[in-house]
Amino acid sequence: MKKKLIIRYTTLGILFFLPVIFLLMLFPAKHNYSPLNVVHEGVAELNNFTAEEGKEVVLIDHISVLGFLGKNPMDNVISASNLKELVYNKFKGFKNFQVIIILPHGAETHIDLLKKEIKSHEDLKFWHFVYGEEADIKHLFNSLKSKEALDKDLATHQVFIVDKDLNQRGRLDDRTDKEIEKNNAVYPLYSYNSIEVSEIKNKMSADDLRVLFQEYRERRKGNFNSSTRRANDLIK
Repeated sequence: MKKKLIIRYTTLGILFFLPVIFLLMLFPAKHNYSPLNVVHEGVAELNNFTAEEGKEVVLIDHISVLGFLGKNPMDNVISASNLKELVYNKFKGFKNFQVIIILPHGAETHIDLLKKEIKSHEDLKFWHFVYGEEADIKHLFNSLKSKEALDKDLATHQVFIVDKDLNQRGRLDDRTDKEIEKNNAVYPLYSYNSIEVSEIKNKMSADDLRVLFQEYRERRKGNFNSSTRRANDLIK
């Protein structure tokens, strides 16, 4: 009888303390995530640009997803729809988050139709269409790091993450696990192809933006280690 009681209490003790031990093991690793890399510094502010209804739209102190839809934005409706469904709808409730679409003056006439295509039942309170001259658009784009150039209509499928300090965020090492195992050469991810659903959904939305918001949460709590890697830290 005594032996049965010992076994019973031992089992109950294990069942009780095992979850506690597991949580204690996780606690030291709570803040040991890898911050999203700074791939470029000094993104240009939205000077000389105008937004709808006279709104003031700036990059500083915001977490921004920046896109360029060009002179004929309806040609890039798939890009806009992917951003709306896979990024904006997920993060629109987060503090200081915004999506900014850069357009040249003259594209205003196409925007009402584009809004109808992407709006559905959600508001676009944190989605901004911003207009500028061709020279200013090129200046802004050239302040970003990109493997691709704007096309003749001032558009690109690439979208960019810009943090509150006007740093461009991305990945210094975008290799897959298999590529790392094979010791393939390191290659970066400066921007995200908005046509590729898997890239927007799995890399930008599920991983990178989530990590960036976590970084700012840790900063507010005073727990953030500011050792975020930058592009010039990467061994060439």
